[in-house]
Amino acid sequence: VCAVLLCQCGVCLPLQERGALGFERHYHVTDPFIRRLGLEAELQGHSGCVNCLEWNEKGDLLASGSDDQHTIVWDPLHHKKLLSMHTGHTANIFSVKFLPHSGDRILITGAADSKVHVHDLTVKETVHMFGDHTNRVKRIATAPMWPNTFWSAAEDGLIRQYDLRESSKRSEVLIDLTEYCGQLVEAKCLTVNPQDNNYLAVGASGPFVRLYDIRMIHNHRKSMKQSPSAGVHTFCDRQKPLPDGAAQYYVAGHLPVKLPDYNNRLRVLVATYVTFSPDGTELLVNMGGEQVYLFDLTYKQRPYTFLLPKKCHTSGEVQNGKTSTNGVSNGIHIHSNGFRLAEGRAHASPQVELPPYLERIKQQANEAFACQLWTQAIQLYSKAVQKAPNNAMLYGNRAAAYMKRKWDGDHYDALRDCLKAISLNPCHLKAHFRLARCLFELKYVAEALECLDDFKGKFPEQAHSSACDALDRDINAALFSKSDTAEDKKGGGPIRLRATGRKDSISEDEMVLRERSYDYKFRYCGHCNTTTDIKEANFFGSNAQYIVSGSDDGSFFIWEKETTNLVRVLQGDESIVNCLQPHPSYCFLATSGIDPVVRLWNPRPESETLNGRVVLDMEGASQANQRRMNADPLEVMLLNMGYRITGLSSAGAAGSDDEDSSEGQVQCRPS
Repeated sequence: VCAVLLCQCGVCLPLQERGALGFERHYHVTDPFIRRLGLEAELQGHSGCVNCLEWNEKGDLLASGSDDQHTIVWDPLHHKKLLSMHTGHTANIFSVKFLPHSGDRILITGAADSKVHVHDLTVKETVHMFGDHTNRVKRIATAPMWPNTFWSAAEDGLIRQYDLRESSKRSEVLIDLTEYCGQLVEAKCLTVNPQDNNYLAVGASGPFVRLYDIRMIHNHRKSMKQSPSAGVHTFCDRQKPLPDGAAQYYVAGHLPVKLPDYNNRLRVLVATYVTFSPDGTELLVNMGGEQVYLFDLTYKQRPYTFLLPKKCHTSGEVQNGKTSTNGVSNGIHIHSNGFRLAEGRAHASPQVELPPYLERIKQQANEAFACQLWTQAIQLYSKAVQKAPNNAMLYGNRAAAYMKRKWDGDHYDALRDCLKAISLNPCHLKAHFRLARCLFELKYVAEALECLDDFKGKFPEQAHSSACDALDRDINAALFSKSDTAEDKKGGGPIRLRATGRKDSISEDEMVLRERSYDYKFRYCGHCNTTTDIKEANFFGSNAQYIVSGSDDGSFFIWEKETTNLVRVLQGDESIVNCLQPHPSYCFLATSGIDPVVRLWNPRPESETLNGRVVLDMEGASQANQRRMNADPLEVMLLNMGYRITGLSSAGAAGSDDEDSSEGQVQCRPS
């Protein structure tokens, strides 16, 4: 307000301008706005699916690309079409980008005809056409620090870099994924870090997401050319396409292990969209065939599968819910031979009391758990965990709810919660037992047996409980079964690095990079991403307070970033929502999909009638999407054709691996 008054008085200083802009951007997306988000307008002009959207930097222009091979530039604030032009492409447009520092004059498009076109909007002409790719171009990326440069990702497995200052007007290969993953790999998406334009993230076939240092790659190639021995190679010499340290991989820790199962069910894992948070410290990935994942680029963590606390402390060493780690970071120790607890018996540890308001939330979560409302229990525990991140009981209880719900990735999140609970309270009995059960469900059978044996030694009074006996039977049955999975697990080497059965030639360098990959921080569930490979997920809000994603059910989903709780579902398309692009500075969202329209969403007035596009049964929509993701591809096709498939119960939403109902006192109820 002060800044506005000063501007009106003619005393507007840069400091006030920055303050006003900072205030606007900080508060432009808030919880009340999210809960009032509704449809403002539909922009009509395309005659085919709208596959891509892009705001200009100021947010007063919106560009769209379509199956009709046209691009349209809109004035979204006044719902007007400013310009429409045929791009010269001969197939569907998949990506559209404004070139930075061009005064919104230059627009770049990539399409299914394998071409990249550059257009001058002032004269409505295509001024450059690049035909270097040999398969569909799926994404274009730009960066403010590189004003005449842009990049493309295509299904030929190549990431190409373009420089419009070059007289030849050709591109060069920046990254060739086929050198690492074989000829079948396809690049699907890419994005440049907004705070450090030297970093490029790439999504491709499979569960791994790659982060590259562009500057290191260029410096490496320059040094190779300048080296006196650049043209001299011995018989055993091998030129590395990328220098050490130029690539870092990220993956949801459970997905490599699930790949054989997914492949057998014709379920494809592919990153359909990647984007950085506004401050460049987080990477968001919409994983086709699975969930949405957020990776922390600052506080990185290894996949949890081979981690367990090194020592279970006695009660005297546990104070206020915290334990000394004896020099082991976060109380976690890596074991090359699986899971091993310290010898000796465990003792009860005192719990930290929660503040009254958090105790009430925990009790509400426990009540939801008792009513088998697993998602509601998880959301309440997550809300409490955000406020009390050092309370072991909350993690242990949430793990129990994850294990009961059994959606894709729930057992791995439960494992993570168990490890967190044990690191906070090394004598958390239920967390120890649930950890063994999670390992079994994740197909780490030998490790599960070792963990269960250690549990029995640590808690001998539980050694013959019904839950222990049931898990023991399950583990031994799996160990002595003739399944290929069990036999492969007995072989050497981590299962998470194994080939998927396809004839992809995975290089040694690729294997090393995968082994060094980092795990996710948050997971967002509820949507479905199996039908299209251009489905986006984005940060919403200048502080990335919310996560938004399209879905195969025609809705788009909004989650709180920090709690991962689903807060809003809106119907955005008659079939599928693919694109969601938030306005750079307003609570304003543009979406598109199969329908030939662009839809604009903003907070509706409180006086407005009930929003007919709100999906009130968010839990029902989420469960239906889990069933859809796990359905047979033929069943999904029939569903899309309007046929109802019987026999897809909610219990089968994430695999019907029912746990033994007689879990006994160590697992069944939350604390």
